[in-house]
Amino acid sequence: MSAGKRIRQLQRYRTIASAFARNGFGYVSDEIGKTERFRFLWRTERHDIHAKTVGVRIRLLLEELGPTFVKLGQIASTRPDLVPPSILSELERLQDNVPAFSYSEASKIIAQELGAPIEKLFLQFSDVPLAAASIGQVYKAVLKDGTPVVVKVQRPGIQDQIETDLDILKDLTKAAESRLEWAHNYRLSDMVDELGKALRAELDYGTEARNAAKFAALSKTWEHVHVPQVYPDYCSKRVMTMTYIEGIKLSEHHQLDHAGLDRRLLAERLATTIFQQVLIEGIFHGDPHPGNVLAMKDGNLALLDFGMVGRLTPEAKRHFATLVIALRNQSSKGVIRAISNLGVIPETVNKELLYLDVEELREKYYKVPLKQVSLGEAVRDLFAVAFRHRIRIPTELTLLGKTLLTMEGVVSALDPTFSVFDVAEPFGTKLFLEQLNPVRWLRKWVEDVPEFIDLIHEVPASLKQWSLMLRKGQVRVEVSVPQVDDLMNRLDRISNRLSFSIVLLSLSIIMVGLIIGASLSQSQTTLWNIPILEIGFIVALLMVLWLLFAIFRSGRF
Repeated sequence: MSAGKRIRQLQRYRTIASAFARNGFGYVSDEIGKTERFRFLWRTERHDIHAKTVGVRIRLLLEELGPTFVKLGQIASTRPDLVPPSILSELERLQDNVPAFSYSEASKIIAQELGAPIEKLFLQFSDVPLAAASIGQVYKAVLKDGTPVVVKVQRPGIQDQIETDLDILKDLTKAAESRLEWAHNYRLSDMVDELGKALRAELDYGTEARNAAKFAALSKTWEHVHVPQVYPDYCSKRVMTMTYIEGIKLSEHHQLDHAGLDRRLLAERLATTIFQQVLIEGIFHGDPHPGNVLAMKDGNLALLDFGMVGRLTPEAKRHFATLVIALRNQSSKGVIRAISNLGVIPETVNKELLYLDVEELREKYYKVPLKQVSLGEAVRDLFAVAFRHRIRIPTELTLLGKTLLTMEGVVSALDPTFSVFDVAEPFGTKLFLEQLNPVRWLRKWVEDVPEFIDLIHEVPASLKQWSLMLRKGQVRVEVSVPQVDDLMNRLDRISNRLSFSIVLLSLSIIMVGLIIGASLSQSQTTLWNIPILEIGFIVALLMVLWLLFAIFRSGRF
């Protein structure tokens, strides 16, 4: 690490530690063993800080620490499987309280990124930004051909600042995991790595431009939805240019009514668009809040800002459909099976308690008409169960949950009587029928054939390697203590069944000998007037039936 970077990191450490102390979290440095590093700090808590909830204090802390932490908090608000509901509600209120950077800095970045000064690239360029956020700000401009556009410019120095903050967070979370059991259990460093990956992705405007171009191509088949055109020649990693669109934010209800737009129709179009993206296309807008969705004069919708985009694999779509079907059928076992397929259930989870939680959830929605069910509340309840049992849900699915929550909030504000299930049901039915399509299954089997062929080719080499290790005595079998009793019980059952089979085989041999002997001597096989053959046959038959029953009951045949 260079001396300059090291000095910046130490200075930032000091700022972070001071902010923690001011917001009532000074004890954290003691718990993770960082007190010595910051003993020179003068810690001053806000006088009323302990009157506020932990969630409020965390929000104030993140807003004080600036763009990196605000953005991490906003991304964390999409992970209800990782964050408690009381803190989640505060993270959703995070605001970008950052000052706008100067026009001269913006023009310098544009010239560096696009290889020419603003005057040569644009016919007009406003020196006042339309909006400023934690990562960048947006300007209105006009291309040389007269096309009105918006230009998104990344905040100067933001990448270095974010990398410094992420390095510090990584150091702090590792220290916490080594000292605090709860931090180790929740794998804080993995959480920071995951959030950091999402934040770095948002820093690359080139990725956002490609996402926007993808949605623009898809939108040609969607009704009543418009996506601004991206201009690749005016885009880079830190600059993005797209068509300027006039519209009204969906949160500005008074202006929508004044423009004569039907709010219920707008709600229906937004819900239809999101479900089309999720269940049909497999790619969806990850942040459809009112500022990113505009109502145009003709009643169509315009989608903006594609920095956060979710993707669902066919497998994830199938598991999501399974979950929806299980919820609709109110099957607790089906919900648990779907959650297991969707997430990573830890080995330590108490499955009985998990079943009880899901059963309680089922009772909550039992026989409740779909029109009266809040999709957002149902998703929130499911994520609460996942959080309670430390079930890690894949990022894309938590982003999907956040998208559905945001969408339902927007459409409910537009028309409180609107039910998203009325829109979702046809898509869910279509997805369910897709799962039953034999052509789809055949296509999947054909796609899997090369994998099976590769597996068959690998078998001889694997067997040869295993036999070589066996001859050298390199094969090791490890059995953990909790498994010993179970293993011994299984061995007892196997040995008992094997002994039983041997006895049955011996009896069968004796019976065959008696039959052959009776045939040769042409005499009856009786002992003290008791028909030995008949009784032996009945005993052998009962033993065979019992053995078959035991095998089938075990499920291993």
